[in-house]
Amino acid sequence: MIIRIDELSDVPIYMQLRNQIVMGISSGELKSGEKLPTVRDLALEMGINTMTVSKAYQLLKTEGYIMTDRKNGARIRNEIKKEATVSDANKAELKRIVSETRISGVEKQEFIDLVNSYWEGGTI
Repeated sequence: MIIRIDELSDVPIYMQLRNQIVMGISSGELKSGEKLPTVRDLALEMGINTMTVSKAYQLLKTEGYIMTDRKNGARIRNEIKKEATVSDANKAELKRIVSETRISGVEKQEFIDLVNSYWEGGTI
C-alpha cells in the first residue's frame, strides 16, 4: 500500500497516516493479519518523525484496527469489532463534508453517487 501525506494539509500527519491505513483496511488493500512496516522503517521511508508513526499506530491499536507486540510488530487485526453504528465524531465530520459540498454547488445526486462509489470500493 502506498501512503501519501499532504504536508500542506491542516490534518496532522499522524491522523493522515491513520486515515490511510483505515481506508486500506476498508478497501481490502490491507488484509487481516498483514504485517505493517515497523515504526522506524515507515518513518524513514516517509521522511517523518518516528513519534508521528508511533502516535498513529497507538491510535489504530486503541481503535481496534491493529495489534502490536514486540516480537511481531504491528499487524492488521484478524477480527475488527463491528459496532454497526456511526460514531458522533464521524457524524460531525460527515455533516461538515455535506455542508461544504452543498455550499460548493454540488448536486445532491452527484454527492450520493460519490458516496455509493466509495461504499463499493471505488476511487476518484
